[in-house]
Amino acid sequence: MTTTGAIAEAGARGAPSGPWWWARRRSMALDVALALVSVLECVLEGVQFAGEHGLPGALGAVVGIPAGASLLLRRRWPVAVVLVSIAITPAEMGFLLSIVGLYTLAASEVPRRITAVLAGASLAGTLIVTFVRFQQDMAQDGYQPGFWVVVAFTVAMALGLTAPPVLLGLYVGARRRLVDSLRERADGLERELSLLADRAEERAVWARNEERTRIAREMHDVVAHRVSLMVVHAAALQAVALKDPEKASKNAGLVGDMGRQALTELREMLGVLRTSSDGVVAEKPVAAQTQRLAAVAAVASARVSAGAAGGHDDDGGPVGDGPCLDGLADLVGQSRAAGMAVELSVEGEERTYGRRVERTAYRVVQEALTNVHKHAPGAKAQVRLAHREGEVALQVENGPSDGGADAGLPSGGNGLVGMRERVSALGGVFVSGPTEAGGFRVSAVIPDRVRAA
Repeated sequence: MTTTGAIAEAGARGAPSGPWWWARRRSMALDVALALVSVLECVLEGVQFAGEHGLPGALGAVVGIPAGASLLLRRRWPVAVVLVSIAITPAEMGFLLSIVGLYTLAASEVPRRITAVLAGASLAGTLIVTFVRFQQDMAQDGYQPGFWVVVAFTVAMALGLTAPPVLLGLYVGARRRLVDSLRERADGLERELSLLADRAEERAVWARNEERTRIAREMHDVVAHRVSLMVVHAAALQAVALKDPEKASKNAGLVGDMGRQALTELREMLGVLRTSSDGVVAEKPVAAQTQRLAAVAAVASARVSAGAAGGHDDDGGPVGDGPCLDGLADLVGQSRAAGMAVELSVEGEERTYGRRVERTAYRVVQEALTNVHKHAPGAKAQVRLAHREGEVALQVENGPSDGGADAGLPSGGNGLVGMRERVSALGGVFVSGPTEAGGFRVSAVIPDRVRAA
């Protein structure tokens, strides 16, 4: 709980609390002490003034008590206190009242023009009273100083009683306002930092979720495709094991190769997620988790099924560590070896694109062929690749299933979603849906932003 909240809660319960309560108590005690001293001073000066002019001494006391006690109101009504001090100046009363009142007035939030007018009036009153009183005292002593001596003494006394409290009050008020401004600015910065910290935490959580999604997508694309081919080869192996031992042996070798590749890729991706060597899972900051997840996604993306060569990343890096369009022929060959009747056609002049563009195009074709294995066993498929100016276009279309044996491959429904996310992230267009012939078509157009720039 903050100090302000604690003070408010304690005030609501009626209990003293913290430095704020003690500061207020000290201020009240100071005001009471000043008021008592002022009352005593005004009473003594009032009685003396009344005696000098042949008036009852009680009258001076009656006037001095409320005049001196008005100092209790200096913080709430400083203008009224200064007016009282000006009013009793002719009676030569309230010097402490005048000094403290002018100081409080100058340090308060009263407009400066009002402060200047009241300070000028107090200066004028003090100047007149001092001038008259000085001449009277000098005449009683039989001393007649020059006029300019009297003026100089009077001005010095008036300024000495008026200027210091006003100047000190102006300084204290300005310093107080500066401190309040700095405090407000510090509170504002603290609130802004708190908001920035909250937003940074939200962005870190969002980034972590994004990286988890990327990992899931990469694992789905890399591992699911090979496992699907393994299941297809295993089904074919079961069908021809007794009839064609040579073909069964070939299919068994393919299943082994696919399994080893899938395990290697899975082991490398999970190795990045592995914690310290002692096996203890420790809590890590969100930023560290995000970096680890990003590394997993990078490893997943780097695993390829066929060799790739040439080309540059969007940032100028090589594409040899990730799947690229040069590997489409091998990808199609793997599906053909699994029993799918699939053809690959390429239009336009072959060239390389950015790493993300080529990887995304490869994954779209890979996932589309995996879906053909899952949902349309025995169907014919056509893979079309078109190199265009500033973009690459892909289309994978299959006909209806010919009633071949279903390998029983499970489907999580994430394939099309992952393809759409990949293409949309690069500003491309992705369309999928059934054909009139009863098959299914997947189309994507991916812009090459590097070459377009």
